[in-house]
Amino acid sequence: MSSERRALVTGGGRGIGRSVAATLARDGFDICIFDRTLPGDKELLVEEIESNGRECLLIAGDVCDSESVQNAIETVAGRWGGLDVLVNNAGVVRDRVCWKMSDDEWSDVLGVNLTGTFQMCRAAIPLIRQGGGGSVVNISSINGLRGKLGQVNYAASKAGVIGLTKSLAKEVAGFNITVNSVAPGYIETDILASMPEDMKKQALSETLLGRAGDVKDVAEAVAFLCSSRARFITGEVLKVDGGQYV
Repeated sequence: MSSERRALVTGGGRGIGRSVAATLARDGFDICIFDRTLPGDKELLVEEIESNGRECLLIAGDVCDSESVQNAIETVAGRWGGLDVLVNNAGVVRDRVCWKMSDDEWSDVLGVNLTGTFQMCRAAIPLIRQGGGGSVVNISSINGLRGKLGQVNYAASKAGVIGLTKSLAKEVAGFNITVNSVAPGYIETDILASMPEDMKKQALSETLLGRAGDVKDVAEAVAFLCSSRARFITGEVLKVDGGQYV
């Protein structure tokens, strides 16, 4: 594995992805943030990463578009010569009960959450392999493990991410690449803020610790899986949910 440490985080402009990017920078990674829409405070984001003495590369692009994905990987290869970590965090929700769900609400969620994860892995794995190994972490959800009312599209996409994670772990283990998934539960994000109050109360009632998690809780789990401390862990799903799934 290269002595340099370079990570690409999809959906890294806000929420969980932004916290993951900052945490990996703290741990010594140069960071590429690949996001459909870069945040309005992108200068502050770059400053946050670079305050750790690391380089920050921002690329606007869509994980659903294979050409955009390939261009991002080629940009990283040209800039840094390699890649050590891929974090697939980009995700969307379009909640609605099955019989009211439109084709677009189904396909948009599957496209970003599952197909986008696949396309990033397909493009990045050869570059990670060239460097002698590394880590892939895919952000799933506990709802991909258990299902959720009004989320047939989201739960299906996140269950697919878990299946992808386990299969890819078997395919790339011989190249010294670990592949794991982090499955958050009730985490304070912009998506959570838009949830109806009754759904928030229900989620809190399910959580053993009695509170919502913070994006930093997820970021620290991702950072662990990207570190040498997790070098013998692959094909796993790490729930970060305060006991909500128990």
